[in-house]
Amino acid sequence: MSFGISNNVKSRVVRICTPELFRGAIDSPLVAKICAEIEDALEATRRGEMSKEDFDTLKAERKKMLPVITPHATFKNGRRLNADATPSGLSMYDVDHIADPRGYYKDHVEGREKELGVVLAHVTPSTEGLRLLFAMPCEGMTLDAAQRWLSDQLGQTNYDGAVKDLARCSFLVPRDYILYLDEEALFAERTPNVPKEANVPKEAPKTKAIEVPKAIEAPNIISEACHAITPEASFKDVPYENIIREWLRLTGGEPQKGERNTRLHRLASHLRYITDNDENLLLAIMPRYGLTEEEMKGLIHSACTAKFCSTPKEMHEAVRLAMNNEKLIMNNCPADDNNNSSSNTPPTLPKKLPGLIKLLLSRTPDVYQAAVAHAVFPSLAAHLHKVRFRYIDNVLHEATLMNVLMAGTGAGKDCISEPINRIMADIRLRDEENLRREREWKNEVNSKGANKDKRARPEGLVIQEIDADMTNPAFVMRTAEANGHFLYTKLNEIDQFDALRGGTRGQQQFQIMCLSFDPGNRYGQTRVGTQSVTEKVTIRFNWNAATTILKGKRYFSRVLTDGPISRINFCTIPEREIGADMPVYGEYDAAFDEELRPFIENICRAVGEVDCPEAFRLAKKLGEECADFARLSQSRIYENLSFRANVIAYLKACVLYVANGRKWDKTMEDFIRWSLKYDLWCKMEFFGADIEEASRGGMSTEKNIPGRRNLLELLPDEFTLTDATRIRLAEGMDAAGTDAMLRQWKCRGYITIVTNVTNDKSENKTYYKKLKFKSSWK
Repeated sequence: MSFGISNNVKSRVVRICTPELFRGAIDSPLVAKICAEIEDALEATRRGEMSKEDFDTLKAERKKMLPVITPHATFKNGRRLNADATPSGLSMYDVDHIADPRGYYKDHVEGREKELGVVLAHVTPSTEGLRLLFAMPCEGMTLDAAQRWLSDQLGQTNYDGAVKDLARCSFLVPRDYILYLDEEALFAERTPNVPKEANVPKEAPKTKAIEVPKAIEAPNIISEACHAITPEASFKDVPYENIIREWLRLTGGEPQKGERNTRLHRLASHLRYITDNDENLLLAIMPRYGLTEEEMKGLIHSACTAKFCSTPKEMHEAVRLAMNNEKLIMNNCPADDNNNSSSNTPPTLPKKLPGLIKLLLSRTPDVYQAAVAHAVFPSLAAHLHKVRFRYIDNVLHEATLMNVLMAGTGAGKDCISEPINRIMADIRLRDEENLRREREWKNEVNSKGANKDKRARPEGLVIQEIDADMTNPAFVMRTAEANGHFLYTKLNEIDQFDALRGGTRGQQQFQIMCLSFDPGNRYGQTRVGTQSVTEKVTIRFNWNAATTILKGKRYFSRVLTDGPISRINFCTIPEREIGADMPVYGEYDAAFDEELRPFIENICRAVGEVDCPEAFRLAKKLGEECADFARLSQSRIYENLSFRANVIAYLKACVLYVANGRKWDKTMEDFIRWSLKYDLWCKMEFFGADIEEASRGGMSTEKNIPGRRNLLELLPDEFTLTDATRIRLAEGMDAAGTDAMLRQWKCRGYITIVTNVTNDKSENKTYYKKLKFKSSWK
């Protein structure tokens, strides 16, 4: 019998481990990255830069992300339960909390591996322990007896003597943590090791044997147990567990208390389309989240007796993602949670926020906070008057910020309205007075006859908030009268912009979007009529708009490569579960307004060119990080979008700096980095594949690849030209660019070249090796 392998310790679904799956895990960039983070944190703890408690927390969280094996057993039905276990004949032996596990191994084990039956030895993920996997020396020996036997053989007492049950997991580690591996012996067929007390060595104290169903002793039952965890416990050779994990990510994460029944019912309703509506199979593969067996049976039966329709789109997507991950695992490059999932999950809002953002989100339900955190900037920046910030290219910019919220129907897009109302309150108060003056003038002019002298239009009619359906001439007039102030509007639907398009077939609305972002732009119209508007103006126009995702993609489909998308800041709202509890807002009261007032006053007081050295340095740093990811992902679309996205992020940083009384703090850097990543995630997710197709004249092969991933992380630590080519092809890119990509990576210090000599020394083979390069960009 072999042993089991699973995606992580939280998973209870196990399949038989093969040499290919084992190699794929220990050569995985993700495994190497996680263990490196733990090792770095340990060093920081030893230097006094991290507390022991923080290290223990980080270590526990990171270990949960590692793949695991179950050395003691495989499991009938693929569920990691002791009752379903078929013992493997292997045992684990741990020595924990030692400063030098490699030295311990050299002193006590090295050279005796065959004698002791050791098939695998490695440093543990904490780097403070040693783990040995060994074949039990006697048929029928219990796990604790086997441990005691090995302890006696080594003359040791300071080992982890806790009795380990058959379902116990062992975290996998990178190959360079492995001190000894006999792959043939590790995967050797063994007689199922049913515990028998009679075979326990005399020197080992007797303990109660772990109960294993007697039927396991029968060869035909063993065969059936093995058969149960082959592909018939999976869909298209992809474990159901992987599909379920992707489905949960696509639909909002793991269910929380209060929504477990509805979420699990929906999951069962979707899974039945790929399980032949088999209630027993669903009962075996469905996660419980605390529900009883009877509750699960009732829930699954209800789902399976409902009317059949077409396979839900979420299940289609979950299967696609899980299949893609499975291919990467089989190619020794498991998908990184931060990368692969990020193509469908935006970056998470930082826990610590700048004071202004913290206040503006304080009444917002969690599900809407990311959207509101982006959407408040156009109205905040509209308070600036002739204030400029020098960007890293030495160009002076005003805070020209535009935001589009793209989310599903009924997602709650109105969540941005009340924070914006509170921000715009002072501007609206000033606008009311000038609107009153304008009405009085219009009434006076209209009351006089055609031949009467009429008073000229009043001076100083600065009206910043404009109507969403304003015509082009009215827009030019309002801009001219604003005297350098920003105009602002909030559009409930993006197509309200069509009022500015200038004719039935015009596209001036898109021109206005572009010019609104560009410093020193010129726009206007010349008319011969005495009553017509004739003006040339510099557009200063900040705005918010909302739309559904499909309508938004359709609206920008004709200008994908013309500039609007790169100049606009995008955000979204994750889809809520059917039947989920209604999000509850806090109260926007006088206390909220009073807390907001100093921030607004700080913005209004700003004048001239404002210098923020911290924002300037951050913009340079973020530009370099974007460039790194563009090189590693080989995405020219991402690179092009990142240029203006970084300008947008810089302008947001400057607004926060001014609002905070020209004081910078660390929370601003974390927030702005998140804001940039989130903006780029939205652009790549919603438009990336379409821009790629449009830029290639409709000949793109990347229609189904919405985002980009770090190609270097998808490769093992040492790889060949063939490996790199395969990854490019898997990501929808051509093979022709592989050489140039590798040259660039080498030039940038991401990789180096090593030459391996074959056994007959007649041929040299070129390998590329990763250098220790850590990118914070995902």
